Amino acid sequence: MNPPYAAFIDRRRRVLAHMQQAGGGVAVIPTAPEVIRNRDAHYPYRPDSYFHYLTGFDEPEAVLVLIAGDTPRSILFCREKDEEREIWDGYRWGPPAACEHFGFDEAHPVAEFDLRLTDLLGDQPTVFFAMGQDAGWDRRLIDTLGRVREKVRTGIAAPGAIQDIHSVLDEMRLVKDAHEQDIMRRAARISADAHARAMRATAPGRFEYEIEAELLHAFRRAGAQAPAYASIVASGPNACVLHYVSNDRRMQAGDLLLIDAGCELDGYASDITRTFPVSGRFNGPQRDVYSLVLDAQRAAAEATRAGVPWNAPHDAAVAVLAQGLVDLGLLSGSVDAVIENGDYRRFYMHRTGHWLGRDVHDAGDYKQRGDWRPLEAGMMLTIEPGCYIRPADDVPEAFWHIGVRIEDDALVTDSGCELISADAPKAIDDIEALMRDARS
Repeated sequence: MNPPYAAFIDRRRRVLAHMQQAGGGVAVIPTAPEVIRNRDAHYPYRPDSYFHYLTGFDEPEAVLVLIAGDTPRSILFCREKDEEREIWDGYRWGPPAACEHFGFDEAHPVAEFDLRLTDLLGDQPTVFFAMGQDAGWDRRLIDTLGRVREKVRTGIAAPGAIQDIHSVLDEMRLVKDAHEQDIMRRAARISADAHARAMRATAPGRFEYEIEAELLHAFRRAGAQAPAYASIVASGPNACVLHYVSNDRRMQAGDLLLIDAGCELDGYASDITRTFPVSGRFNGPQRDVYSLVLDAQRAAAEATRAGVPWNAPHDAAVAVLAQGLVDLGLLSGSVDAVIENGDYRRFYMHRTGHWLGRDVHDAGDYKQRGDWRPLEAGMMLTIEPGCYIRPADDVPEAFWHIGVRIEDDALVTDSGCELISADAPKAIDDIEALMRDARS
């Protein structure tokens, strides 16, 4: 067995232990289907995050079944070897090799899944499954349960309950183990290098998509499989559009360029935002707003540590931003009133972070029983305050079209947090020096 897959085996054992404590049963976790892009061309395949978290197996048409009982078992259903299809589509593990390499107790052809599952569900108390996630799989499971119920006269009972397996996995995925932390640090380093490359390549007259190409080149060249999400390369007024992805504007002297981009490495996302001047130097108002956002990010990072509520970094960022917006004359009144009334949301309308992991907006609840959940060592989150100033009659023209966001990936520790993406330049002097050196 390949040593890295020990982590996946341990996760399956943890899930089985939880199922056993809940009374036992059978868990069904399918991977994602292949998706047609157009006509007979597919999108690049990516396995389901939950399935891959437990298996490390990246082929389509696969299902993981976990059986909690006197003899716990993990069973993979996957495609059989097929020399003809491998000529066209590439290597397939096949059940015997997949069973040995990935550490399953059993593996069978996926074509046998429905028949075997009908037998496996007999006399089991509970099915652990994510109902409501995929209508096709919902119908498939319901049909299988119907076949089990048809056996009642033979003395076989059907499961009497369905429990959401994702709720178990969400809690597991929130705290990253050492294997996951290592991958995410590498992903963050690749993305940080890509942001520095983008800064060096930026100049007036270039198009946003040219800079996007620099990012994509850096991701792939360093071994990342894909962007973790659609890259945002937003110059000038586009920097005030939070989810801008057209990336087709020609950049002009005096613009700011906001880049929100990160790679995906071995199934894990990175997520970094940097904002910098297209011409290589911040002007006065740009410098003021950028410094304010950077101070807010530092305050949020200082508030991020194990034991504090999830919302503590956001509250710290809002306090700094509200004070700065009043000091800059963009808002009036007391800072307390600006926060209490929500006036700051005119210029800062999103929250300061989100969970990060296999998905860029990763699994996991933010509240427990109505209260913000406390952070724990090993959790991974983003810290990303911003300020977005659109033209308005009550806003000085010098501030128009200034959009700034600064985002890092943070690993929560007992004493604070580790900004694993800190290699991407964000101090004003560092950004300007890097761009000046690139031009010379």
